[in-house]
Amino acid sequence: MPEPHQLSIHDLPGLVQALPAEERLIFERVFRLSVATGRLYPPPAMHRWVESHFGSLEDTLEQTVIRLTNEITLEEALFNPLRSRRPIWRANPADLEEELSTASQDPLANPYDDTPEDLFGRVKGRYCVTASNMAKFDGFHALIVFKEPHPLKFSREMVHDYIDTSLRWAERAQQYDPSAIYYLFMWNCLWRAGASLSHGHAQVVLGRGRHYGQVERLRRCALDYESAFGRDYFQDLYRAHAAVGCAFQRGEVRVLAYLTPRKENEAALMAPTLSAALKDGIYDALACYRDRLGVTSFNLVIYHPPIGPSKESWESFPVMVRILDRGEAASRTADMGAMELYAASVVTSDPLRLAATLREAMVGD
Repeated sequence: MPEPHQLSIHDLPGLVQALPAEERLIFERVFRLSVATGRLYPPPAMHRWVESHFGSLEDTLEQTVIRLTNEITLEEALFNPLRSRRPIWRANPADLEEELSTASQDPLANPYDDTPEDLFGRVKGRYCVTASNMAKFDGFHALIVFKEPHPLKFSREMVHDYIDTSLRWAERAQQYDPSAIYYLFMWNCLWRAGASLSHGHAQVVLGRGRHYGQVERLRRCALDYESAFGRDYFQDLYRAHAAVGCAFQRGEVRVLAYLTPRKENEAALMAPTLSAALKDGIYDALACYRDRLGVTSFNLVIYHPPIGPSKESWESFPVMVRILDRGEAASRTADMGAMELYAASVVTSDPLRLAATLREAMVGD
């Protein structure tokens, strides 16, 4: 068996087979694992093109695809690392530094003059300030405008401040409307991740009536799991990942290289509260993405139980952070298509290797 840092997704079937009985039971209760082999025959006229684009003709002739399904949430991912070598249409690299240096093209450069504020005013942090979103997702929807315009120049203190400011905004909004209790923090970094502006910013919403659909679905799935098996879903989700080397714990924070990612290099962090330790974990994970994995565009979301009394049960629901890589800034090929939108995620990254990189960055060897 390879060393842990050398393991790949193709080793997963053997890892599961070798698990102790209890760990294997938990893994197979949460995940369904299957393997398919795809075969093809390229005509001789294609051989040179295949070798120039995929590196090897032999690697394309017989391809192993790992399919993982979360049996509780029905999240599903299909892994074939060969897809990372397929031809991608790339534009000329965008000059982010030049774009950010042109103040006239940056509507967030002067947020006090050029952005609206909420009816209850702005919330100011040390490194950011809030603005009411001009085109809202929901009744309460704000931007967290970073004082540092470059979206990848963030520090530990900045990340703490962005989140703390969003929470203070949510408390202010909830005082204005006590029925608004469902907090969601989002950070879309650059255009590949859906950001319409290059200037660094995050977003925060506070919903009424019920949490946002995917959060509510996860809550219900966790309750169904507990009802069926008498066990905490989130603990078993962590144990299933840890059993195959895709999770580790740092203090109260559990870090998972997600086995059914929505897209490339998805990690999840879980903790009982949105504590300083979890904010540190968020920064360290993002710094690992930026500095070790070379990620320039990412999505981050914080799932959080209601910040006020609610009619539904959130007893075992942790604060959950999900982060993923949205690919090269210069790529003109979208990272999501019909398969991801309507069937299952198709992924080229490797969660076992992501886990090794995160573990080295966050806890050392």
